[in-house]
Amino acid sequence: MAFSRTHRPSLLAAALFAAACAVASAQPAHPPSPDSGNPGNAQSGILATVATPASLPMSLPISLPVAWQKAVAANPGLQAARFGAAAAEGAVMQAKARPNPELAYSQEDTRRSTRSSTLQVNQLIELGGKREARMRLAQSEASGARLEASHALVTLRFEVHNRFSELQMAEERLRYAEQIHELATRTLDSAEKRVAAGKVPPLEASRASVARANAALEQSQALSAVVTARQQLASLWNGSAAEVGATVSDEDEAAAPPDMETMERQLEQSPALLQAGNALDQARASSELERAKRIQDPTVSLGVKRAEEVGRNQVVLGVSIPLPLFDSNAGNQLQALRRADQAEQLLQERRLQLRAQLFTARQTLVNSRQQATLLGSDVLPLAQSAYDIALRGFSLGKFNFLDVLDAQRSLFDARRQWIEQRMAARRAQAEIEQLLGTSALP
Repeated sequence: MAFSRTHRPSLLAAALFAAACAVASAQPAHPPSPDSGNPGNAQSGILATVATPASLPMSLPISLPVAWQKAVAANPGLQAARFGAAAAEGAVMQAKARPNPELAYSQEDTRRSTRSSTLQVNQLIELGGKREARMRLAQSEASGARLEASHALVTLRFEVHNRFSELQMAEERLRYAEQIHELATRTLDSAEKRVAAGKVPPLEASRASVARANAALEQSQALSAVVTARQQLASLWNGSAAEVGATVSDEDEAAAPPDMETMERQLEQSPALLQAGNALDQARASSELERAKRIQDPTVSLGVKRAEEVGRNQVVLGVSIPLPLFDSNAGNQLQALRRADQAEQLLQERRLQLRAQLFTARQTLVNSRQQATLLGSDVLPLAQSAYDIALRGFSLGKFNFLDVLDAQRSLFDARRQWIEQRMAARRAQAEIEQLLGTSALP
């Protein structure tokens, strides 16, 4: 279970409750400041290999709407999808065009006195609704391109929301790591004072040094995660991490998701399902076009023939029509019909997949919010209280340092789980918005 490791702070707090009364009756001492002037400390060799995290570059704060505006204005993938939609309009225009007439010239004989020359215009006449079927197919393809652009916009919105949330969590992890490093420094200072007073063996200071070194490593990793998250967000508009500052956002949680029945109704208008439906429309339009091609198109001719031998002009009328003896377009018709059947089944499959993804995302959102609430309201306060009691009791000689380390580890784990559950909830919320094509973004 997700909370199996969180029972330890509660048990530890209960075990130390009796001792806390005695500790509280004692004269409380203010937390000592870190002792940086003793080069002979036990932690000097350990911390020598832990670099102090560099400060983050100073940049203007960034909010979710600002990040969204930047991404919409400069994201290459979105711009490419929009150009694709514009290009599809040219296909619609071309589908409306009728066949061009043909100008033909022929000559019989080469001698001037006996030759005859013919000049005529040939025009193909489309029958069977081929032009209308071709226009419907082009319009369906144009609709597909517009839906592709809409889907690209929804996907970009999901990426902006997700990466902005990841940056927020990385910043929170950094703040937490700084607090942990400060707590570890206080613990080390307390251990050194007790070692100097001869109340505990030097091993206690060594353990505290290891704990502080681990806290410094955690702080360095958290700083690196913030820089990486900033670069990931800025890459959506081809920017750099240097132009992304601290996130600015309200801390209000999004409203609870609606029930599955309501979400399934909304799913019918989602970009992904509309795309699958448009693919079916394209397949059917293609089938109609291939069926219209069964009817052969005649070519009519009108011209004039000059016969030098008789010395006069003659009107030439003609008509030609292909004979479907060898090619009746049966193969293309069969292929188009089966493509339509395939698109219909793919639409059903896509609907089932989206429903399953929507159900999973909703369950993840509900569960993660519940766990984050429980961790924030119950587990974290108990873990913090247990750690404070253990540290104060250690300073007064009531507990050994293993109790402090145990309480510290429980506090670290509880805080990390709290951040992870909040991140999972935000990711699930963004996934639901992507599946439904909705968002709180402007």
